[in-house]
Amino acid sequence: MAYRSQSAFTLDEQLCFALHSASRAMTGAYRDGLDRLGLTYTQYVVLLVLWEHHSLPMNQLGERLHLDSATLSPLLKRLARQQLVTRRRSPHDERIVEITCTAAGHELRDRARAVQVEVERHTGLSGRELAAMRADLHRLAARLRSRPLVGHAQEA
Repeated sequence: MAYRSQSAFTLDEQLCFALHSASRAMTGAYRDGLDRLGLTYTQYVVLLVLWEHHSLPMNQLGERLHLDSATLSPLLKRLARQQLVTRRRSPHDERIVEITCTAAGHELRDRARAVQVEVERHTGLSGRELAAMRADLHRLAARLRSRPLVGHAQEA
């Protein structure tokens, strides 16, 4: 028997829209703080990964952020122009572009952390609630990525 949603078929009853709306609100909450750092939200998440790993091949960075190279390449070029990252071909395999956080990029970390703390406080959620929500969302994303929707829903 196929799954059938018992929710009303309205915008406000859609999980996808609730997630979309929350995502836009969260990104918006970061905007002012990141503007003060000269960063967009997407540049910020690139730097988060590089602060953790310092340097990664571009393809691994894209996989980690779920971004394709057509989206990531111009973003990395802008970060390189800002001297926050370097992009260099691997000496071992010229097909691989290594992305490395510069000293200037690392210097933004504490200021960006202050923005994150401000946004977390603005949510009104406790640390435990934030951790639980984050874990739930990671599980949901992993499930959706592991089972791509193929074709149309089956009729019961």
